[in-house]
Amino acid sequence: MILAIANQKGGVGKTTTTINLAAALAMRGKSTLLIDLDPQGNSSMSFVDPRTCERHMYDLLTDPAVSLQDIVVNTNVPNLSLAPARIALAKLESRMAGDIDAPFKLKDRLASARDIYDHIVIDCPPALGLLTINALVAATHLIVPIQSSYFALEGTDDLLETFQKVRQRPNPGLTMLGVVITMHDRRTALGRDIQDRIRSVFGDQVFKTVISKSVRLEESPAYRESIFSFAPDSSGAADYYRLCEEVLDRV
Repeated sequence: MILAIANQKGGVGKTTTTINLAAALAMRGKSTLLIDLDPQGNSSMSFVDPRTCERHMYDLLTDPAVSLQDIVVNTNVPNLSLAPARIALAKLESRMAGDIDAPFKLKDRLASARDIYDHIVIDCPPALGLLTINALVAATHLIVPIQSSYFALEGTDDLLETFQKVRQRPNPGLTMLGVVITMHDRRTALGRDIQDRIRSVFGDQVFKTVISKSVRLEESPAYRESIFSFAPDSSGAADYYRLCEEVLDRV
């Protein structure tokens, strides 16, 4: 499974979902690779100091002499490896302007990874540019995190339109695995109303698991840990463990 986690709207729990879902998959004994495709590098910083990494995703996508294994580093989670990112990724679109193969760069560079890893999880940037297109072309499945907020559905039409366009030509095998509701406040009537609204729009595509708001989830990246090692008994750990089970059931 190559799983892209994407939403062009920022602040929806995309990176939190990426790092903890990848960690949960690895904890099941499956060799897992987390690819950070966001120039902000938040997924990378959740496990390592990217400044200590000699090469990053930008090098992989721009230099044919650099292989995936040249940039991959280990994390403190057994079975979980990381392909880190730094701000240089922001230059990729201008670097590849006019390149007819630009949307296929990531897919081509991951050709050998299918034989090495059971699962690959890609953290996409909060934009519908070339990096996100590369992720969708390379992926087998897509998860869309949607924050439980008043503006939850803002921009999702554009993402779904891009998803359909990718399915039409460059990647007809891409499957919408589901929509996950994140940062949900179970205590408020508004939160419950928004959850009902999201489920009415997306129906069975919405995962049963809802990720609740959690201080522990916000704190864990600062300590370069997943929620499972930072606060294993927290509600956030329970939520992401259940989401992992549901993802595997759907796959």
